[in-house]
Amino acid sequence: MKYRKFPNIDFEVSALGFGCMRLPILGDDASQINQPLAIEMIRYAIDNGVNYIDTAYGYHGGNSEVVVGKALKEGYRNKVKLATKLPVWKLTKIEDADMILDEQLKRLDTDYIDFYLLHALNKQRWDMLKSMDIFSWIEKVKSKGKIKHIGFSFHDSLDTFKTIIDEYDGWEFCQVQYNYLNRNYQAGEEGLKYAHAKGLGVIIMEPLLGGKLARKPPEQVQIVWEKTKVKRTPAQWGLLWLWNQKEVTTVLSGMSSMQQVIENIKTADEGYVGCLSEDELKLIDEVTQKYLELKPIDCTGCKYCLPCPNGVDIPRNFNLYNDAKVYNMYEETKKAYLKPEKVEQKASNCVECSLCEEKCPQNLPIRKLLKEVAQFFEG
Repeated sequence: MKYRKFPNIDFEVSALGFGCMRLPILGDDASQINQPLAIEMIRYAIDNGVNYIDTAYGYHGGNSEVVVGKALKEGYRNKVKLATKLPVWKLTKIEDADMILDEQLKRLDTDYIDFYLLHALNKQRWDMLKSMDIFSWIEKVKSKGKIKHIGFSFHDSLDTFKTIIDEYDGWEFCQVQYNYLNRNYQAGEEGLKYAHAKGLGVIIMEPLLGGKLARKPPEQVQIVWEKTKVKRTPAQWGLLWLWNQKEVTTVLSGMSSMQQVIENIKTADEGYVGCLSEDELKLIDEVTQKYLELKPIDCTGCKYCLPCPNGVDIPRNFNLYNDAKVYNMYEETKKAYLKPEKVEQKASNCVECSLCEEKCPQNLPIRKLLKEVAQFFEG
């Protein structure tokens, strides 16, 4: 296992962190974790050098924190830094944060949390937290020893990311979605470098795009991979691309099988700044370009088209359609498409008002494309 200096914190963190959002489950119910296997996986990872364990209040219907707490019994708690997150969308007043944090400490069966994150910040949630004076609350719980270090995870635009960093001097780390296909998505590569320059540790989530970059690639992409003399799996290429960058502090992998744990730990031993050659980096750039060419709808997910007056979630529909086409995920994406949070989100609820097209910076023919998506998933 390779280790990296955590910026501004006296801690050498393992290159690979264990993300506990995709633990093995029993059947189709994500809340029913296969506890013996999950505990075995987490402990195996720790025994083999992983020292950063990440979970959250809502993962696996609230059961992830409970299972992580059990996995860290028998001396394992002292071997790792534990990270979990405050579900800021549940707050109606700042006192709610105290109740949730105390509940998390009980679930995890620990006296303190090493790395605490404000979960999934965006502009709206950040403005809400500032109005509640979240800064005073952070200082209070830190002074009481309930949390050691404060950070945030992020899902919004690059500008919002920079604003959140700049408006609070107490940040010690952040967590962003980043992989070779998401270089310009949300915080992206520019945000990664911005946070690093500000002295923050940067935790990477979705390094393999929810497992999509670990799947058997489309034939056009596989042809590119086969150009290289060094043979690696798609997952290995994706992880090494991240570890090659000095701004990356650690990479979280949401592992759901023991095989994934073993393979990722082995790959992590090869992951260091400069581990890839210039030719290999050019190859990954070529793979990236090929994936982008395969993407049938060039939606960036900027959400300028929203809100739709009829409730259609345009970016969600386009993202599911792209995933089905590019990653050969028809059954999974169809299932997700047919079970949205609100039925009006489906593409078939478009009334062709054209308001979205007037706002789309990509000038996409959204009405036509939504018909295509509805036909594809609904027949």
